[in-house]
Amino acid sequence: MAAPFLSSSLHLTTTSPILFTKVTTPIIHRTTCTAPTKPRFHLLRRSAVAGTAVVDQTEGEGEVFINPEEEKRVEVADYDWREEWYPLYLTRNVPEDAPLGLTVFDSQIVLYKDGDGTFRCYEDRCPHRLAKLSEGQLIDGRLECLYHGWQFEGDGKCVKIPQLPSSAKIPKAACVKTYEVKDSQGVVWVWMSTKTPPNPEKLPWFENFARPGFLDISTTHELPYDHSILLENLMDPAHVPISHDRTDFTAKREDAQPLVFEVTERTNRGFAGTWGKEKDGGKGSMLLRFDAPCVLQYNREFEGKDGVKNYFSALFLCRPTGQGKSMIISRFGVTKRSPLVSVFPQWYWHQNACKIFEQDMGFLSSQNEVLMKEKVPTKDLYLNLKSSDTWVSEYRKWMDKVGHGMPYHFGHRTISLPKVPPVVEHAPAGIIAALSASYPAKGGIGTMHAPNLANRYFRHIIHCRSCSKAIKSFELWKNILSATAVVLTTLAILVVSRQWKAVLLGSAALLSAAAYGCLRAIELNTNNFIRTHRRL
Repeated sequence: MAAPFLSSSLHLTTTSPILFTKVTTPIIHRTTCTAPTKPRFHLLRRSAVAGTAVVDQTEGEGEVFINPEEEKRVEVADYDWREEWYPLYLTRNVPEDAPLGLTVFDSQIVLYKDGDGTFRCYEDRCPHRLAKLSEGQLIDGRLECLYHGWQFEGDGKCVKIPQLPSSAKIPKAACVKTYEVKDSQGVVWVWMSTKTPPNPEKLPWFENFARPGFLDISTTHELPYDHSILLENLMDPAHVPISHDRTDFTAKREDAQPLVFEVTERTNRGFAGTWGKEKDGGKGSMLLRFDAPCVLQYNREFEGKDGVKNYFSALFLCRPTGQGKSMIISRFGVTKRSPLVSVFPQWYWHQNACKIFEQDMGFLSSQNEVLMKEKVPTKDLYLNLKSSDTWVSEYRKWMDKVGHGMPYHFGHRTISLPKVPPVVEHAPAGIIAALSASYPAKGGIGTMHAPNLANRYFRHIIHCRSCSKAIKSFELWKNILSATAVVLTTLAILVVSRQWKAVLLGSAALLSAAAYGCLRAIELNTNNFIRTHRRL
């Protein structure tokens, strides 16, 4: 993507191929491109006469790249990742009858509703023999470990041990670590510190989502790459026309163009600014705001034909769920939306959101692998353009400030690698593992129930109550329609009247078509998007 930006900004002719090269002094021969070390960049134009590369020094890297030679001392801010609120789940999707296992970085927790409907959150570890409480069950509003039946309630107190003699009291040590949780604007948040009291001022509040008549479409997705990579992807408007070409009503690859950015605020807790198209002079700019630890939002105000001011928000709550893993709660809302949105069922918009994340998944997973392999800051790897990557650069520089207070991080100039190996859960075994590794883009072994984060069923459906219900309904109707079609076909064979045969066979054909429609709806919701040129 570098060439279109460069040729556009430098007004170079299309008859002279443009090449990148790295040079430390002005030279006239082409050098071999090796791993970036951030020396000066020049543009080379191949001579039409001699075929030699000539350095074009009319423009320096300062015209294109973001502070390529910046050597400022890294500013460090006071930060502790535990003393933050993290988004856990959409409130409406929390199970009523089962515990829910979740993670924040590599800390495993369990969320459930007690008998009074109050949210409770514990460390996901039974004090008896370390079994996962999220594998347990709820009995009379208490959380029971299914290994030996120990039961816990309220503030983590153990209230039942079946194997304990009737004359003995439950030991005080038989309790679980608890975490404070809050239900705010349809999202359950957790305060990860057990030493510092929760800070209510740090709990995010989104003004647009509190406006009367504000309607939103919210989805949850589990993703196989680090939350920092997820966030920088969401901060990157320049990739949308290319990666998501024709996915919705606005993305078109011919609209890829230089953008203008303006940073209006920088603090130890994030940054904010505006961005728009260079050709429009930044008019109609979108407002961006990032707030620690993992909240990104785009906001915009616009007037309708009736002169009434309307509000739009795109909110991304990106929770770190371990090394190379993340979970996002994506919320798009507006005070006045197109009637077309109401025509389609909710599951249609959810599957479209899944498709968008799948279009980026291959790029971002490989990016995650390279960062872990190279073990160097992003300044030594990225070539950030002023006309597309400003927010990415700002985010990685923010991580320079606070990364020391995280379990691990990749900043612009600093890194801290994970100190513990990654936790691998729900890993397939045996022949299933081999098949799963062979077909990652197709969701493992080709079934929607394959336990694999490359599988849409496990990335989204199990976290979405409405989509789960829709798939079960489609499955039920598919079976009913198929069975009825078989019965009608059998009757058509048995009856003598030609008229009845035609009626029965026609009805069977219609029912079979309806059953096929249900099957296609199920596939639409559970099959991964695969680009045409990548399909086998």
